[in-house]
Amino acid sequence: MPDQDAKLFNVLFLCTGNSARSILAEALMDQLGNGLFKGYSAGSFPKGDVHPMALDLLRKSGHDVSGLRSKSWDEFSAPGAPQMDFVFTVCDNAASEVCPIWPGKPMTAHWGLPDPAAVVENEVEQRLAFADTYKMLTNRIRAFTSLPLKALDELTLQTRLRAIGKNQSAAS
Repeated sequence: MPDQDAKLFNVLFLCTGNSARSILAEALMDQLGNGLFKGYSAGSFPKGDVHPMALDLLRKSGHDVSGLRSKSWDEFSAPGAPQMDFVFTVCDNAASEVCPIWPGKPMTAHWGLPDPAAVVENEVEQRLAFADTYKMLTNRIRAFTSLPLKALDELTLQTRLRAIGKNQSAAS
């Protein structure tokens, strides 16, 4: 279990394409982590580009998007990569895939969310889907960053991490 006295906790968000949900989560973690958490994102089969609506929403919400890019999770299992303290899957496909072995044995949980990029009815519906995803991730990340990490034993922390991912009322 990570030591809460550590300067910074590294948190990796995984999805298949690393173009929408995991990118939103990375940016949100950097903003909501209060300097105690650093967000990262990656995909098992990255699309190579960040979804334009994800970038637009993040810009309009005051996030710095200059460093965001679609990348493979292989970057984070390679020698010299930042060691992760937590790894969260945000899509069901990535959760069911065989993930790399993460150095340091980070705590993991599944925080599955619908893919806003899959909404193709019209632009308004897709923007609403991105906004809903952003709101759900905001609530989950706030719940996570407010956990008293130092006071929780490993089993309790793991239970809490999983409960955050199952919280269907995160959009409220």
